[in-house]
Amino acid sequence: MASNPAVAYNPDQRFRITVRDMEYRDGLAVRLYIPEGTGPFPALVDVHGGVWSLNDYTANETMNRELAGSGIVIAAVNFRQPPEHPYPAQVVDVNFAIRWLKSKATDFNADPETVGGMGGSSGGHTIILSSMRPSHPSYNTIELPGSDADATLRYVIVGWPIVAPYERYIYAQETGNDRLVELTDAYFSSAEAMNEGSPYQILKRGEAEVLPPLFIAQGTADTNLPVPVTEQFAKDYRALGGEVELELFQDMPHNFANVPGPESDIAVDLMRKFVARCLG
Repeated sequence: MASNPAVAYNPDQRFRITVRDMEYRDGLAVRLYIPEGTGPFPALVDVHGGVWSLNDYTANETMNRELAGSGIVIAAVNFRQPPEHPYPAQVVDVNFAIRWLKSKATDFNADPETVGGMGGSSGGHTIILSSMRPSHPSYNTIELPGSDADATLRYVIVGWPIVAPYERYIYAQETGNDRLVELTDAYFSSAEAMNEGSPYQILKRGEAEVLPPLFIAQGTADTNLPVPVTEQFAKDYRALGGEVELELFQDMPHNFANVPGPESDIAVDLMRKFVARCLG
């Protein structure tokens, strides 16, 4: 899909932003970061992390403000969470949120043809999974009246993503991280579900519908997930024809780019340049 020629994204530009809260579906909130300018601007859906069970749309605030300030409309979404709403409820909500943002883009001075996705940690898992399976019958279950928008994404940006839920589950058991084990069980309920909804395993099974351009920021000192599995995921993604930029940040922990500092600045700058290349 070609981007609107009227949409020009320069990663070096800076804008003031307006922040607006509303609901994108009954009971589910979205925080919109809207650049103040002529536009139209590119847009993306942001999916927060928290072991699929914790936090809200403010979790990626640092990255959201920096990216929006470069001229991107960002829709940071809340979604249903376990134990009341196990897998795949979160992916269903994100699939809907992508279609909703495309259908409402012009209301926010954005271009629906430029919509990308972003996520951190478990949110990285969710946005990658949704992007690889945009029309999956288990995810695309909620109708959006009056719109024919689909859930495909132009690109995906993730930080420290859980690309392999089952492998991370075993890693958490081996490292004694009972909290991760408990919350992963609450969302997936079984090893079978972890592997069915695993981007890592979907690649190995050859089940991906599409492989959008992907940027991954990953700290090498991340004790929350097995980093070698993320590296193998990137290799497998490329082997199947997908474009991946995997940026390893030496000695950085989980969630590092959401803590203001020089490494966060570098990561966000690389994200902006990646978006510019994807939309150029």
